[in-house]
Amino acid sequence: MSAAYLILLLLSLLGVALLDRRWRLFVWRAPVTAVMVLVSGVVFFVLWDLLGIANGHFRQADGPWQLGVLLAPELPIEEPVFLLLLCWCAMLLWCAAARLLERRQR
Repeated sequence: MSAAYLILLLLSLLGVALLDRRWRLFVWRAPVTAVMVLVSGVVFFVLWDLLGIANGHFRQADGPWQLGVLLAPELPIEEPVFLLLLCWCAMLLWCAAARLLERRQR
């Protein structure tokens, strides 16, 4: 077992945080609102995953890059970290697009 995937996810989160900080797009623009959005997004997708697992649609594939720690049956510890990265990237893209459109309209 290896923690490589989790480490890469955490490094990616660090990169996203640095981009967000540099351009003040989401978390550094409105921290309380941003955290609420990120938490609700991660909770939504974890519930989605749990529903998919319960219905037999999703299952964990053991890989040499995963830590091997499960939060629930078929739900690896890396999944919420990946979902946080996914939600944060989506919100950064949304906020960047909104800022670009706003500047273009001026």
